[in-house]
Amino acid sequence: MKKLMIVFLIILMCVRVNASVDLAKYSKEAILVEASTGKVLYEKKSNEKRSPASMTKIMTLLLTMEALDSGKIKLDDQVLISKNASSMGGTQIFVEENTKVSVENLIKGIGIASANDAAVAIAEYIGGTEENFVSMMNERAKELGCKNTTFKNPHGLDEDGHLTTASDLSLIARELIKYPLALKITSTYEDYIDVSGENHWLVNTNKVVYKNYYSG
Repeated sequence: MKKLMIVFLIILMCVRVNASVDLAKYSKEAILVEASTGKVLYEKKSNEKRSPASMTKIMTLLLTMEALDSGKIKLDDQVLISKNASSMGGTQIFVEENTKVSVENLIKGIGIASANDAAVAIAEYIGGTEENFVSMMNERAKELGCKNTTFKNPHGLDEDGHLTTASDLSLIARELIKYPLALKITSTYEDYIDVSGENHWLVNTNKVVYKNYYSG
């Protein structure tokens, strides 16, 4: 399975980058962006299309933050879990069909553990259907100026035509980090949430994100 190998460091202060230094030696594509201005400090084949895998969830989280901000949904809303969401493979928080999970806990499942079932559940809640939510993802990508992105699902499992670039993902990420809740959740190392009546332990395995957040 092809995955998008990308360096996504959100810089909160101006830095100088030595062009002779390969910051992403083992990555096929990469981009380093100054968050407040969008200035590209380093890039490596940043416009080459590749499957984004779970980095798809950057857009899923962005649409979720925007729905919260507009009042369309609330953190304490209880989401009825569908058969579709409960049947998702890959990384999960193990939601069960016909149970309810709060929006907040689904967001934590996505942002901390990269749970595919949580991504589908929140997509269905916001979009009405997973398919409609995917259309919202693609429309938002166009609005942000993404030129080489086509989303086919809200979770990132491989699917024909589900492609983006490091450059396009940086545009989405810059928009997402405007929301303090998104930064707080994605930088959380561990948490316990109620999932379908059971206590579930979440662990963030992305050390680049949570270690840099707390050290900065």
